[in-house]
Amino acid sequence: MGTPKRPALRIVNEQDVLAQLRGTQDRIADGITAFAGTMTFVYLHALWFAVWIVCNEGVFGEGAIWDPFPFGLLTMIVSLEAIFLSTFVMVSQNRQAARENVRADLDFETNVRSEVWSIHMGRALGVDPVEVEKRVQELLAENRARMNGTAQPPKET
Repeated sequence: MGTPKRPALRIVNEQDVLAQLRGTQDRIADGITAFAGTMTFVYLHALWFAVWIVCNEGVFGEGAIWDPFPFGLLTMIVSLEAIFLSTFVMVSQNRQAARENVRADLDFETNVRSEVWSIHMGRALGVDPVEVEKRVQELLAENRARMNGTAQPPKET
């Protein structure tokens, strides 16, 4: 009779969880937001505005004017674009917040798993967990003091 098979350990992968949360609409919103945050987007808009204004100022003749000053159509188009872009940015920010929540949850699970394993290994090795925790608290206090700028310089011996 052989040894009984143990179930394989399955640790949740962040990318697997995030892939389940991402749909077609999310990919489209992320793509638009990613492009809107580039200098190419800025240059294309600067070019578009320049051509629009030059054409509608009559540089190419009266027949090329379709939106005379004060450019009401351009203003409306830019306003609509701003509304949609701000919505896409908010959708992407919400997705980023969801990704951060998944990461925080997985980090917490990893920390708990590590702590449990450490305790079991420490007990197997005969390590006193109270003494270890006391040293951990001392190190954390020293680190907080250094971060706050209130740490005492090390004593020279």
